[in-house]
Amino acid sequence: MTTRAAELRDQGVDVITLSQGEPDFKTPSAICDAGIRAILYGRTKYTAVAGIKPLREAIRKVFSRDHGLDYGVDQITMGCGAKQVVFNALFASLDPGDEVVIPTPCWVSYLDMVALAGGRPVLVPCEEFHGFKLRPEALQAAITQRTKWLMLNSPCNPTGAVYSHGDLRALATVLRRHPHVHVLSDDIYEKLTYDAAFATMAAVAPDLYARTLTVNGVSKADAMTGWRVGYGAGPLALIKAMNLVQGQTSSHTSSISQYAAIEALSGGRTHIEEFANAFLERRDLVVGKLNQADGLSCRVPEGAFYVFPSCAGVIGKRTQDGKVIETDTDFAMYLLDAFAVAVVPGSGFMASPYVRISYSSSLDDLTRACDRIIAACAALS
Repeated sequence: MTTRAAELRDQGVDVITLSQGEPDFKTPSAICDAGIRAILYGRTKYTAVAGIKPLREAIRKVFSRDHGLDYGVDQITMGCGAKQVVFNALFASLDPGDEVVIPTPCWVSYLDMVALAGGRPVLVPCEEFHGFKLRPEALQAAITQRTKWLMLNSPCNPTGAVYSHGDLRALATVLRRHPHVHVLSDDIYEKLTYDAAFATMAAVAPDLYARTLTVNGVSKADAMTGWRVGYGAGPLALIKAMNLVQGQTSSHTSSISQYAAIEALSGGRTHIEEFANAFLERRDLVVGKLNQADGLSCRVPEGAFYVFPSCAGVIGKRTQDGKVIETDTDFAMYLLDAFAVAVVPGSGFMASPYVRISYSSSLDDLTRACDRIIAACAALS
């Protein structure tokens, strides 16, 4: 899809991309200034594998202030984005054949990371009827003696679903029956919630604190995707093992980025409200327009910056040149080739027939793209 969109742009086609997984905002100037100062002051040498202590101390304070979670600085590790932190945890903890329960729809990288670490992904479909969220009975049915991790992502990429305190308490009840199962809580979209309060497992169920790894970062909330700063906090033994993995791969994330991240986490973060308000306005625009499209049905996501509309109503229809839309991939390619809108098929997130649409674009681009999608659906027969 990305390659085809690039080809069309090279041909002069006005492609509107709604497939991106990053904010379109600039990194706030105070954060950039902190990075520049790090360069000017010569903070460009190797750091500790786990990250510089002042940054880990800033993260410790964030966990304490926002969630009442108490971590020592040695229980916190940095990675080149939250993605590497997740990978380090899986690589450090999985033995061949260990299972990881992954609710679907899910982020595309989870499955491959589990497989690369020698584990086996156990996919648990989560129906739109239940808000795309894992039900306690489904979790219970998925757990075996080989289960090592439950992967939770809230707010979720691609659906925008947010697990409430009640949702997590219900899952915690199941987890208490299975003390061998750990929780990997991917909270990277934490600050981008709209219609639901954010909750995280280690805070909701303090008795599971010792078997929960909480992953977060500055990429989404602080518009710092390219700076590559993610972090994880959890049991000391796990963090030490993750540091061993990282020490033999990337060593550590950029020293300059780490100093910039201190400013991001300690500087008040007033930009987050501005970002969230902009995303909320965009979300409402996109949901409203997509629900006008014949054959699409779009629930209102509670967080992140994606919508995940069902395209079941267009499956089986024909394009103007007679091609039958048989899958969500067919629909996504149709939108791109015939109407110059790039979206991501739901099959990539282990859920069909859906498409993921990012509303991390300007209101003008979103309006034009949604109008094209409405026209594309109307042109099917």
